[in-house]
Amino acid sequence: MHPIRHLLAAALAASVALAAAPAQAKGCIKGAVVGGVAGHVAGHHAVAGAVVGCAVGHHLAAKKDREQREAARAAAANPPPASAPHP
Repeated sequence: MHPIRHLLAAALAASVALAAAPAQAKGCIKGAVVGGVAGHVAGHHAVAGAVVGCAVGHHLAAKKDREQREAARAAAANPPPASAPHP
């Protein structure tokens, strides 16, 4: 692959990453860093690793948020019993 294609692929990946709304980017930066490093070590595929890492990081962050919301909902639906007053 020609160097210009590498540059174009990186520019396309960067523009797609920057086009996402900041509220939806939760977990993306951390995942992209980890994926980029892993991709580079695995054979100079840092851009592909960063893209995949961003997607995985976002998925895991959304899953964690969903689990926290469900736990809060369950706690609100089942409040702990009131303690008995001390005599």
